Amino acid sequence: MQPVRGALAKVVASVVVAGTLLLGGALPASAASTAPSASPSPSASSSSSASSAPAASPSASSAPAASSSRSPSGGLLPADGRAWFGPDLDWGSDAPDGYAGRLGAVPSVYGVEIEYPFDRSAREEFLRATRAAAAQGAVLAVSLEPSRALDTLTRADARTANRLFQQVHEQYDTQLLVRFAPQMNGTWVQWGQQPTAFVSAFRTLAAAVHAGDSDAAMVWSPSYGAGYPFGESAGRLEDLTDADVARLDTNGDGRLTAADDPYGPYWPGARSVDWVGLSMFSFGKGKATEAAGRDVPLTSNELPEAGEVEARFDETWGYEEPQTAGSFTERFAQGQDRPMVLDTGALYDHSLRGADELAIKQAWWRQVIAAVQDRPEVRAVTFLETNRREPEAGNRVADWRDTAVPGIAGSFRTDLEQSRHFVDGPVTERVTPQDGAAAISQEYETGGDQMAWIVWCAFGLAAAFLLSGIVGRLLPSWRYPDDGKPGRDLRLDLFRGFIILAVVITHIEIGGPYSYITLHAVGAITGAEMFVFLSGMVLGMTYPFAIKKFGEWVAAVGAWKRARKQYVVTLAVILVVFALSFVPFLNTDAITTFTDRGTGTGGVVAEGRVYDLYPNAMQLLAYPPPWFAIRQFLLLEMGPWPFNIMGLFVVLSLFIPLCMWVVRRGFWWALLVVSWGLYALQALVPELRPLNSQFESVFPLLTWQVVFTHGLVLGYYRRQVIGALTGRLGKVLIGIGITGYALFLVYVWAGNHFGFTPVPFPASMYDTLYNTAYQRVDLQWGRLVDIAFFAIVSYAILTVFWKPIATVLGWLWIPIGQASLYVFVWQVFFALAIASIPGVDWYNGWIGFAAHTLLILLVWYMIRKRFLFSVIPR
Repeated sequence: MQPVRGALAKVVASVVVAGTLLLGGALPASAASTAPSASPSPSASSSSSASSAPAASPSASSAPAASSSRSPSGGLLPADGRAWFGPDLDWGSDAPDGYAGRLGAVPSVYGVEIEYPFDRSAREEFLRATRAAAAQGAVLAVSLEPSRALDTLTRADARTANRLFQQVHEQYDTQLLVRFAPQMNGTWVQWGQQPTAFVSAFRTLAAAVHAGDSDAAMVWSPSYGAGYPFGESAGRLEDLTDADVARLDTNGDGRLTAADDPYGPYWPGARSVDWVGLSMFSFGKGKATEAAGRDVPLTSNELPEAGEVEARFDETWGYEEPQTAGSFTERFAQGQDRPMVLDTGALYDHSLRGADELAIKQAWWRQVIAAVQDRPEVRAVTFLETNRREPEAGNRVADWRDTAVPGIAGSFRTDLEQSRHFVDGPVTERVTPQDGAAAISQEYETGGDQMAWIVWCAFGLAAAFLLSGIVGRLLPSWRYPDDGKPGRDLRLDLFRGFIILAVVITHIEIGGPYSYITLHAVGAITGAEMFVFLSGMVLGMTYPFAIKKFGEWVAAVGAWKRARKQYVVTLAVILVVFALSFVPFLNTDAITTFTDRGTGTGGVVAEGRVYDLYPNAMQLLAYPPPWFAIRQFLLLEMGPWPFNIMGLFVVLSLFIPLCMWVVRRGFWWALLVVSWGLYALQALVPELRPLNSQFESVFPLLTWQVVFTHGLVLGYYRRQVIGALTGRLGKVLIGIGITGYALFLVYVWAGNHFGFTPVPFPASMYDTLYNTAYQRVDLQWGRLVDIAFFAIVSYAILTVFWKPIATVLGWLWIPIGQASLYVFVWQVFFALAIASIPGVDWYNGWIGFAAHTLLILLVWYMIRKRFLFSVIPR
């Protein structure tokens, strides 16, 4: 059973909101001045209510069909006559977001180096790179670098790798180019010049990959052969096996020399190879006689020779003896009918004199672009983008980057664009962290079952509302003792406690009766709407007293300080969770990633897709951390999914002084006009995201502000509103509205279930009503009506039945409600703790019931003991 998020929040929120609205209206002026803190209690950020928009079609950012095709083996290829391009990144200090930002364009391929076989660390690095590339719709070229001797690599290692490739392909439709043990003909890698073991290991991995359905392409990628065998040639065969001697001594003279074939001995065979590749780098030494030898010191930065890249492709540049077998591209790309990927770049040493950096790098990439355009077999080019120590440069730090300097990056982008040969990203479907945040909303493709709950919850609450009128007359002693004395309104506290418990149960994804309630009740309302509305209402009640006591400016500063505190707490939670991800026995993936249930915006086809909600968090550990990672952190573009609504509260809190300045001058109607204008703007332009923070995918700012704004206005004018609603005409109108809404829902439900047309409505109305009126993310009209409906009903119930409700539940809900922000912070870590306990069947109903009950009691006990109250805000 897939865990469902936010339903409890629904039930909770419903009742609570109602209580809120009505409660606020009932507060006497003296009580309002000491009402609960205006710091909003966060909502079930991911409260999945059936939020429900119909499943969305694939993102508009998906790759255009014209930009790619399929290879005979089933993998993706760029369109004929075009090539992918992108960087081979240093993922420890860089990331796709940073590179694309510096270049000013989105690449179509990224390169990453991963140790093989996959251990836990390598697996995490691979998944991070895969998710980052998928977020830009890019191909991922994975260089698997053996960390053990080639002859110790097993079929089990290959099967493990293939399972990982299949997993990411299923989740993201990612295209992988797997460069196994690249540059295997060189001496600078530990797997180098071992042809027998290399061919065997390559074939083993290729067999596992080809037997799977990952569509991963196996890439055979040696280094350009000039300078081969890259060291002392005499006696090199003495330490090799007989099989290696037979392979490497291609001219049969008993020695490994420059006359031997630098490629053929390492060829695994056409059955194992899907792509061929070649590493071709410029080491800044200029002359062919110097560029291939580490023993030739780099004394100055020199321009590459004219026609150098073309000569390399022709296999005529830098060889001591001419190559008679033909060029690499003729033999293996054209001859074997295989697409080719070129890994290239130009080195620059900032400590040396000579030609300037732009001149050297531009001369090189222009030669590469020109040569690739003349060779249609080259279907991808990766440019080395790193800063590292190079033996070729005397072990000094060498700069291979083409985008580190804005002027160089701009020239590089211009030359790529003018060639019209390279394909920009995306070339695969983009799977972004924003998609992950949107999936948290758990939207439903159809709403029939959800509508049934909405219908009968509304009917039941309408009946309870009518009953409260009778009980209020017969048992006045049960009413809330609203005697006008200063103090907290405990109805608000109880209401908040109800909601925050729903949030805790929702976010701790285990089965049981509590979770069943959160899934089904209360109708279309979730904790999210209620917390936003309640927060605005309480602030509308309390803010005027702050102005009266301290003045308008001091009250405004206090509101901004409160927003700052919420922001700092949010950043702290994000960082603490990130730090905990390094603790081996903690399963932080449970809250730092989100697995699509097939009920998100991507629909059923996205089921099982895992979204990374901490994009580029690892870059925060770099020194200095790159700006793009800092920006994403500060703008709350990362964070645990159970906490994301805090960003909405932070932003809304910033606008409280301005909104209340307008309301206090009697222009509340103007504020509401602007609020509805923003709501309409978001409806017309749904992709509009002013901040692009994580919360905006689930709680679009311009949409959700309408609930908060109405809460502010109603809180400020609560006495007038309550007076109007409790007058004779108000009671009649409210009674008609409550019963009319409930009867309307029952009527269309009956038409659907008993086969008649609910005139004047169409016969199909019930089937479409959920998806056209009750989507949570968009706060459609049905949900907005439900907010008012539940607010009124909750107020009546909490007021008339206060004593029995408070006797049974007040001891638990009231203190929890008074410390709701404290509980909201802790629920993130409760969810993490539960997810980190192995071997427990959390979907067993009895276990789920016991776990939820113990956690609720633990929260209550922590509040009673004021545990860490001085550290965690309440």
